[in-house]
Amino acid sequence: MMKKYILASVLLLLAAASSAQTSIDTTLQRDIKTVTVGATRISISSLPPVRGTYLMSGKKSEVIGLGNLDANIAERNARQIFAKVPGVFVYDMDGSGNQLSIATRGLDPHRGWEFNMRRDGIITNSDMYGYPASHYNIPMEAVERIELVRGTGSLQYGAQFGGMLNYVTKTGDTTRQIGLESIHSVGSFGMMSSFHALGGKTGRLQYYAYHSRRHSDGYRDNARSDYNAQGVHLQYQAGRQLSLNASLTRSIYQYQLPGPLTDSLFAANPRAATRTRSFYSPEIFIPSLSALWQAGPHTSLQWTISAVLGARNSVLFDQPATIPDTINTLTLQYAHRQVDIDRFNSYTAELRLLHHYRLAGMAAVFAGGLQLMNNDLHRRQQGKGTTGTDYDLSLAGSWGRDLHFKTDNLAFFAEQKINISPTWSISPGLRIEMGASQMSGLINYLPGPLPPLRIDHRFPLFGVNTNWDLNENSSIYGGFSQAYRPVIFKDLIPGSVLERVDDNIANARGYNAELGYRGRTEKLYWDLSLFALRYNNRPGNLVVEEGNDFYILKTNVGNSMTIGVEAFAEYQCHIAHGLKASVFTSSSWFDGRYLTGLIRTGSENRDISGNRIESVPGWISRSGLSLRKGSLSGTLLYSYTAETFADPLNTVQPSATGSVGIVPAYHLLDFNGTWRMNRSLVVRFSINNLTNLSYFTKRPAFYPGPGIWPSDGRSVVLTLGLTM
Repeated sequence: MMKKYILASVLLLLAAASSAQTSIDTTLQRDIKTVTVGATRISISSLPPVRGTYLMSGKKSEVIGLGNLDANIAERNARQIFAKVPGVFVYDMDGSGNQLSIATRGLDPHRGWEFNMRRDGIITNSDMYGYPASHYNIPMEAVERIELVRGTGSLQYGAQFGGMLNYVTKTGDTTRQIGLESIHSVGSFGMMSSFHALGGKTGRLQYYAYHSRRHSDGYRDNARSDYNAQGVHLQYQAGRQLSLNASLTRSIYQYQLPGPLTDSLFAANPRAATRTRSFYSPEIFIPSLSALWQAGPHTSLQWTISAVLGARNSVLFDQPATIPDTINTLTLQYAHRQVDIDRFNSYTAELRLLHHYRLAGMAAVFAGGLQLMNNDLHRRQQGKGTTGTDYDLSLAGSWGRDLHFKTDNLAFFAEQKINISPTWSISPGLRIEMGASQMSGLINYLPGPLPPLRIDHRFPLFGVNTNWDLNENSSIYGGFSQAYRPVIFKDLIPGSVLERVDDNIANARGYNAELGYRGRTEKLYWDLSLFALRYNNRPGNLVVEEGNDFYILKTNVGNSMTIGVEAFAEYQCHIAHGLKASVFTSSSWFDGRYLTGLIRTGSENRDISGNRIESVPGWISRSGLSLRKGSLSGTLLYSYTAETFADPLNTVQPSATGSVGIVPAYHLLDFNGTWRMNRSLVVRFSINNLTNLSYFTKRPAFYPGPGIWPSDGRSVVLTLGLTM
């Protein structure tokens, strides 16, 4: 009933068209502080102690202002957009910008699924408990800023280890009834992109709508992609104290997957393709409604309902690169492809309260609320597809797996900021999760129906943050917060008749702890922090022997710890004759290791205690030099990522398929220039991977196929933006 009520309410209010815009952040933009140094705006800052109905005091956060950024926005180049956020690991196998896959603090970057992903405060993870990846992809041209809060803020927005990543979209120009924006980009490998937006204010109604299209033939052979996105945001000021908001956004893309490579194939030609008939296409709709009520001079209430609806579709020849996809000489046809379709039905309702008051004569702030989620992920996999060559999801046989993963969950959260003195505050908090996920359905290679499996989410999480203002321009912050990651769909599905699921498999639990020092002077801005991330109950596979037989048990296999340093510093100065320069470095050091653990290899279990965690480089460093004179600016960016292992066994020698082995370190150079001709016209120019380095960032073990997925070589992008 809940999801029908939410969906009906969303559609009704959107149809009424008298309600509102991006969800919460339009009214809250004045809370974001922009750091100014020497009359030159810096494109990175931190969130204020209170932002809307969120309490951010004592937490490590970054705010990236895209309007002042020299970066390849058209293709959503993550290493450039997040260049000033230390520790961001970029999984880069799709240079056309369709999918953003990043992580911090040594977590898994796969579609950002360790983050609580949001757009204007609205959750965009496809299914927070079944498949937390974000298949939704907003065009970066529609984004005003990006907010990132590390894991110690998880009690308020969700219990993810990675933290919260929020894309705040642009809003309509309040000084005019109609404002237009048109952005066009062309680039290497047949890239063409167009973005059109319409916004303004009439009476009490503020609106913003956009349409985006992008096409690319791809750096590699058979890597064509087509992207499409639309969005409409409405805000209606119903009174001095009440703002009503509504939005509906959609993203869809179709990507022809060129297939994985072995090490020898990559060395011979990194642009080669091993597949011509594999396609991937997610389509996601995100409707939302919210109301922000200033209940009194010191009290704010925010109510939000939203949904993530859509599908993740793929048709693949799903085999390692060592198995060619060729026509059978007997049948004169290709082999049947595999069809997979996930349908997402995720609904969220959230009520938040923020109240300012005085405690023992000192200012205090309380933030709390309730979050209700209802999700039904319908997963159909291993369908026998056609022998054709185009994007075709029709079946020539039945589904190998037809499953439902349903979750009902209620969370209560509260955090209290207490000022011990005018310069020192402590913010204790808690989050209580109450709910369960249930998996049911059919798997054709198992005898009989799949036994019902239930995973409970019932536990409290605790945390505390503190902030000490040394002066008006610098502070010491720190905190500790427990976190968890639910056991997700892929951790529970038996891959064959030899696999079983542990009835006692548990959610991953652990914590984030951090201590930092940030501040600014007239010319220098910095943020230095230490962190520790404990990750217990990591899921995996073990071999279990029963007499002369054995089976593979999907269960919890071990615990890990990542410690590290995150450092950002930017120095700005005037050189001469109006020329301004800035030098920055955004660097991190990680030591991520398994404390305890076993992992199945063949028919035995191997101890991995002390091994390095896969895809956790020892160093990630991005440094840049920016020059600006008048309307011209340019940034030269150097990026370095150290080598990583692809598996928990820390295999050095690459396998025949390329799915395990060392991922070599890589050094990259990018240049981005901007000419702001006037308030209406902007020209951007990007050269990505100046030295044309052949490299790859990860060896995936599952989707999109085991092996090497090369990143893009040198490319050029030219963008023209017009605002009227």
